[in-house]
Amino acid sequence: MVGTRRSWLQCLALALTLQLSVIAGEFFKPFNVSYDHRALIIDGKRRMLNSAGIHYPRATPEMWPDLIAKSKEGGADVIQTYTFWNGHEPVRGQYNFEGRYNLVKFVKLVGSRGLYLHLRIGPYVCAEWNFGGFPVWLRDVPGIVFRTDNAPFKDEMQRYVKKIVDLMREEMLFSWQGGPIIMLQIENEYGNMESSYGQKGKDYVKWAAKMATGLGAGVPWVMCKQVDAPGDVIDSCNEYYCDGYKPNSYKKPTLWTENWDGWYTEWGGTWPHRPAEDLAFAVARFFERGGSFQNYYMFFGGTNFGRTAGGPNYITSYDYDAPIDEYGLLRQPKWGHLKDLHDAIKLCEPALVAVDSPQYMKLGPKQEAHLYGTNVHSEGQTLTLSGKKSTCSAFLANIDEHNAAAVTFFGQVYTLPPWSVSILPDCRNTAFNTAKVGAQTSIKTTEFSSLLSTNVSVLRQLPSQVEVTYISKTWLTVKEPIGAWGEDNFTVQGILEHLNVTKDRSDYLWYMTRIYVSDDEISFWDENSVEPALTIHSMRDLVRIFINGKLIGSAAGHWVRVDQPVQLKQGYNDLVLLSETIGLQNYGAFLEKDGAGFKCPIKLTGFRNGDIDLSNSLWTYQVGLKGEFMKIYTIDENETAGWTDLTLDAIPSTFSWYKTYFDAPVGTEPVALNLESMGKGQAWVNGHHIGRYWTLVAPKDGCQEICDYRGTYNSDKCTTGCGKPTQIWYHVPRSWLQTSNNLLVLFEETGGNPFQISIQSHSTDTICAQVSESHHPPLRMWSHPDFVNGKISASELIPEMNLQCDDGYTISSIEFASYGTPGGSCQKFFRGNCHSPNSLSVVSQACQGRNSCCVGISNAVFGGDPCHGTVKTLVVEAKCVPSSTIGFSAVE
Repeated sequence: MVGTRRSWLQCLALALTLQLSVIAGEFFKPFNVSYDHRALIIDGKRRMLNSAGIHYPRATPEMWPDLIAKSKEGGADVIQTYTFWNGHEPVRGQYNFEGRYNLVKFVKLVGSRGLYLHLRIGPYVCAEWNFGGFPVWLRDVPGIVFRTDNAPFKDEMQRYVKKIVDLMREEMLFSWQGGPIIMLQIENEYGNMESSYGQKGKDYVKWAAKMATGLGAGVPWVMCKQVDAPGDVIDSCNEYYCDGYKPNSYKKPTLWTENWDGWYTEWGGTWPHRPAEDLAFAVARFFERGGSFQNYYMFFGGTNFGRTAGGPNYITSYDYDAPIDEYGLLRQPKWGHLKDLHDAIKLCEPALVAVDSPQYMKLGPKQEAHLYGTNVHSEGQTLTLSGKKSTCSAFLANIDEHNAAAVTFFGQVYTLPPWSVSILPDCRNTAFNTAKVGAQTSIKTTEFSSLLSTNVSVLRQLPSQVEVTYISKTWLTVKEPIGAWGEDNFTVQGILEHLNVTKDRSDYLWYMTRIYVSDDEISFWDENSVEPALTIHSMRDLVRIFINGKLIGSAAGHWVRVDQPVQLKQGYNDLVLLSETIGLQNYGAFLEKDGAGFKCPIKLTGFRNGDIDLSNSLWTYQVGLKGEFMKIYTIDENETAGWTDLTLDAIPSTFSWYKTYFDAPVGTEPVALNLESMGKGQAWVNGHHIGRYWTLVAPKDGCQEICDYRGTYNSDKCTTGCGKPTQIWYHVPRSWLQTSNNLLVLFEETGGNPFQISIQSHSTDTICAQVSESHHPPLRMWSHPDFVNGKISASELIPEMNLQCDDGYTISSIEFASYGTPGGSCQKFFRGNCHSPNSLSVVSQACQGRNSCCVGISNAVFGGDPCHGTVKTLVVEAKCVPSSTIGFSAVE
């Protein structure tokens, strides 16, 4: 290791922390959970808790242990998840708790890591999940009205909630049984909808609370966004900021069940990002002002596999800009910055739980302090701690969006950046500031490849070892029939509602009718230059229009009017409408009434004797695609389709199935498919449905080159992806792959070139960091015996830079290193006027050939002061490669 003894001690502490982080937690001994005004009380002790949102079906069971471990390493005390009714009971009375829906296995894994679990049963969950988590069969229960004082709905809801509670009790998963479950949730954000149902909504809230608490779960229940949560049920906050939230009773603690650390994305939209500095600011302010439990929604977002994405129109990725990305890799600097924040809050926990409320101090026009502790006395600028058990922690906040501020707190001056909070675990020394990010930045391989695909000049400079890997040179194809294809089609008079016919067994529903056109009509159009048109009063989500087997137009939107010119021939013409859903509505009142397809009238205009209303014509209906129901995407059934060789001159082709076989990329990293060359459709790998794809392009304007963390965040504030397809990369979990001969099947609606589909491992390619000598010292040193015993003062501790590649990867080279006054940003750094000539050699010696490394930030480490009187910063850019590719294992 490099540098002084202090630096060595710090880096040694890091190594020990990394070793301990991989040791599995142990199961709990039985303990009770209650609460008071200040906090949840776990096993008789108040707790300050940080929670990580992870939805188990948005990952594979093989991914769960790593996701849970990374959440714990990042400072989470709790894992939070919804349950998903439509996944667990796809057919009424037929339950599914297998595979990605193995809830019991997930909860037990959480407990095995020594973490608690907050189970949000719902059963309405929203979650940008198909139909908000409700099974579609629920619509067909006679007399049902969702989420109100309606007996049919309450009966079904109670049956499901009881099923989950009973299952958890049978598996001994509640805290009082030695399990990890410390809290449950009934309903979800109903307060937003309650007024739509009048008095029946109010009655429903009371019923839901009484029903839930009567199930004997033995842990507290929560209702989020429910200011009238009855009795002992805790109301909680879901927002970007919850520091001003207060529950509806003084007896209840302040809980933040959804801290939105990103936002979801729609097809044709841009990608929202929430800066790490603002997110940390929001969390620090919450605990500063009396909060006690906060959950990141999401800590891991994951993937909407299959047709689970809700909407309508939500994309397959549910990455959410979360601290752990869609593939299970750390998103830096967000994960690392929050880890430091959590460590700082943990240092403050003894003081935070010791009192019912903090002492408030105004430090300036937009600056304030909150002081926690026992045996703490403050008069003027004097702070006194009395008694052996005295504790003291403080938060200093600057809520000015533009200007830094120097404040005096008990005789000491602190400089607070704008829109920031400094955390002082001992009321004197700053352990963390929300605006000062010391964590590394990580650049992923797929991010690099996306840049290459859109930048020819970069592609020409591409290193020889980096290449685009097309998945296959050999493809087979088969056409999907347009219209009726099966014996189960039927003909009735009039337009039927889409979901009433499909029951959501498929996105697709064919509507077919026949129209007779006389010679007189043809002559009329020719003589008067009239072009007939098809008009649909309104439709959702997407319609494809065919005349005589030819696709002539499409329209997309949410209950939008359609006007489509048509060319008709003399005699009989076949009109086919393909209605498509792109995720069912997951938010809003009266979801049971929300349908899909078309709203009448449907007319043909431009005829000699006026419009022809097709609304009451005879229509033939066919649910789904032939290939879909033949399951030609599976290993067992794909050969039944009658595939033929695909040649380059035969593409693009609409409504076609494509298949190929491919080898998995070498290694164990997550894998992604690049489907940028395709149009719209769905994809399967070895029979697993990886989701919908669509290369719909986002608007060219609205993105920001520089994201300013300062000031109130909203989902439009920091976005990327303008002018590009919303999603091109699609996650293929490693557990779904074998070494070779993997089957990829796609259904393509609009065309596309499967020969240009590529595959790539998803890993961290480049890591960068910059840490100033004025940065706060490492948080773990606060628990070091020498510091606790006063042998080392805070002023003696030096900041440090920590770099780490993904597991199984090694720092192969240091691309840039400068201790002094460097400038620029990751992959664009440059030297400043002040630069230590030892920078590269010092960092290379500490880091090269290792998975992780630690470098102290001081003049002594770099052999002298390169510029007296100037605050120095260390900036580093490093490359990560698989350890196996450089011939030796990573050194820890």
